[in-house]
Amino acid sequence: MSDQHPAAARPTDAGPAPAGPAAPYDALLLLSFGGPEGPDDVVPFLENVTRGRGIPRERLKEVGKHYFGFGGVSPINGQNRELLDALRKDFAEHGLDLPVYWGNRNWAPYLDDVMREIAVDGRRRVAVLATSAYASYSGCRQYRENLADALAKVESEGLERPRVDKLRHYFNHPGFVQPMIDGVLAALESLPPQVRAGAHLAFTTHSIPDSAADASGPVADHTEDGEGGAYVKQHLDVARVIADAVRAGTGVERPWRLVYQSRSGAPHTPWLEPDICDHLEALHGAGAPAVVMVPIGFVSDHMEVLYDLDTEATAKAAELGLPVARSATVGADPRFAAAVRELLLERAAGERGEPVERCALGLLGPSHDLCAVGCCPARAPRPAAAGADSPYADA
Repeated sequence: MSDQHPAAARPTDAGPAPAGPAAPYDALLLLSFGGPEGPDDVVPFLENVTRGRGIPRERLKEVGKHYFGFGGVSPINGQNRELLDALRKDFAEHGLDLPVYWGNRNWAPYLDDVMREIAVDGRRRVAVLATSAYASYSGCRQYRENLADALAKVESEGLERPRVDKLRHYFNHPGFVQPMIDGVLAALESLPPQVRAGAHLAFTTHSIPDSAADASGPVADHTEDGEGGAYVKQHLDVARVIADAVRAGTGVERPWRLVYQSRSGAPHTPWLEPDICDHLEALHGAGAPAVVMVPIGFVSDHMEVLYDLDTEATAKAAELGLPVARSATVGADPRFAAAVRELLLERAAGERGEPVERCALGLLGPSHDLCAVGCCPARAPRPAAAGADSPYADA
């Protein structure tokens, strides 16, 4: 994404229709959460995240202590810059001449500004990669709502809005899963030899309200029995794939469980459990010799990994005398960058009506391209782009 000239100075002529393997797409948008990049950013960032919830500023300052402990800097923006570099490098190495933009939900570069830039640059068909691999309201539908808001603002400014297509969930794509497998194997090797063979695996992801988990994914995946919808099913499927690969790589069958972290809701609202710290206590009480924490729910080592796992959960383990290691997230691994390219070209071929081979590991198969009506519903309905219920016939 260029920042050398103001957007208003750029031409609006879209030029010839895209050609080549990425057609009909003429741009890729990396869409992420955003994070503060200094102490003065922390409270304004949290105000963006919690807008409309009426949370007092003093409470936000309290929550912001996690960020202040790291100099007020979330690593997520720096990690997105690394991913941008990896994507551009991969595209160039494979002869894919496609610009890559980056926009955030809650901090600069803001999505609204980047969508305006995309429109002024004359881009007309944009593939979107969200830095969330699984189905849920906050990980999918809310990003689609953000896209609809940004497109509406583009139109309100008299610009021609581009069409946007969100790439499918990639939780089970080999380019996302294999780096995590290698990360677990490396984490096991970092444990003391005397506890390594008996180490348990704790697959971690962000806790969300039970109601949101049950309603995640297409309507067919919604449940009313507490078993979880697509969000839980997808994580369990990936965890099984990784656990099986680790068993094959080490010759050891290891107990594992999907656990949760980073709960932020009201105490009276049921959220997914068990919490990682409670799980570590339970494992210690049951005599587990060691644990590897595997953050499968996170694309990169952002604040919820650095604080909730590397700081809080690791301190709990030290208090218990339980050896722990934390495996790496995918981040800007070249295999993930290659997976993004494959997802883009797969979707492009499908849009052109050509046969498509869709890579996926596990039992669930590749996810859908187009979010159906009722997919990952919000408590209060809002327009969302890039789905069957989009207010735009072509977005």
